[in-house]
Amino acid sequence: MAFIRVLTLFLAPATLARAFSPRTVTSRVPITALHAKKIAIGVVGPGLVGGELLQQIEATRPLLEQQGLEVVVAAISELKKDSDGKLQPWMICAETSISKSQFADALLDESESSGQPGDFVQMADHLKSCADHAVMFDTTASEIVSNCYSGWLAKGVHVVTPNKKVGSGDVKRYQECRDAMAATGAQWGDETTVGAGLPILRTLRTDLLATGDRIETIEGIFSGTLSYIFNSFEPGMKFSDVIIDAKSKGFTEPDPRDDLSGTDVARKVTILARQCGMDIALEDVPVESLVPEPLRDWNCGEGQVLADAFVEEMAAFDDDKTKLMADADAAGQVLRYVGVVDVANQKVSVELKTYPKTHPFAGTQWADNICAFNTERYDPQPLVVQGPGAGAAVTAAGIYADFLKIAAIASSPNK
Repeated sequence: MAFIRVLTLFLAPATLARAFSPRTVTSRVPITALHAKKIAIGVVGPGLVGGELLQQIEATRPLLEQQGLEVVVAAISELKKDSDGKLQPWMICAETSISKSQFADALLDESESSGQPGDFVQMADHLKSCADHAVMFDTTASEIVSNCYSGWLAKGVHVVTPNKKVGSGDVKRYQECRDAMAATGAQWGDETTVGAGLPILRTLRTDLLATGDRIETIEGIFSGTLSYIFNSFEPGMKFSDVIIDAKSKGFTEPDPRDDLSGTDVARKVTILARQCGMDIALEDVPVESLVPEPLRDWNCGEGQVLADAFVEEMAAFDDDKTKLMADADAAGQVLRYVGVVDVANQKVSVELKTYPKTHPFAGTQWADNICAFNTERYDPQPLVVQGPGAGAAVTAAGIYADFLKIAAIASSPNK
């Protein structure tokens, strides 16, 4: 079994070789003495992941300086309560770098001078006015923010994001982003949309497709939540109790159906399929939901906590999953919730499947993500990428790694 640990971003072919050339990767000569570059960055939605990203940037400033990079956090956007207590788009912009603590103070400051109404077009223009190279980080899951990508890229502003909405959403919007990249040379760092900090897209695009390998199938466990649930689920256990356990450890969304529906996995499958040249829309992906049919449109009673009430309702359906687990165990197998991209047959799916206990998917731990690439070269043993696929720290690190690759391109002598 081949295991690999590498990183990537969504690069145009012309820049791919430069970004990952041996000279770029192995050089130990500080860039500072050769061609220092100033890069202005903006962060949209500095919550758990975005806040961790800001912290990682602040903690590594000496390393950035050694590479000749002057990174200025020139704009941060968040929702802020107005005088009526309603949340409104808001941003703070500056020509000098904004620290995480300065942003937090401004967000709490009720004076008008603490910031300005949020405007993503103005935000991008401000970044361009601060430096020749500008990067927007979208750490939200917002459709509204996603709609700005093509405009940002058309301005030559790079985009780095874990937001899956564009990569898996409307095909027209997706193509507009690709066209804007081709026109301006702006880059779209999207590694974290599939595996958080895991190098799944890098492996696919750079190590396999760019080297001429032919993809047969991609199969993986792409949800940290569902990975934990089925790693924990054992014969004799109630499925609803496993959901309660996952909820207590912070794995589930406030509405567990968001995890159990399989929609998030379907988005990742769509992204992977498109990278393989498949013309796939999210609606084309057959998804086996783990939410029983009667509970898909169910609503909890007034005053109830939705997650708690939902788990109580799920208990009535425990027997179905208990039998599936018992049957799998008796056959020497495990249950795993997976996404599949079958390039050879031009099919995709998201489903609950059984695997032998000797299979790599049976060896996942805690909330591991794992992805197996079966290709013309990697046959019969697939190339496997495995590791933590969720969490603020690893996701922020993956975003930061995408940024550093863009920074490397910006720091090249001809830029």
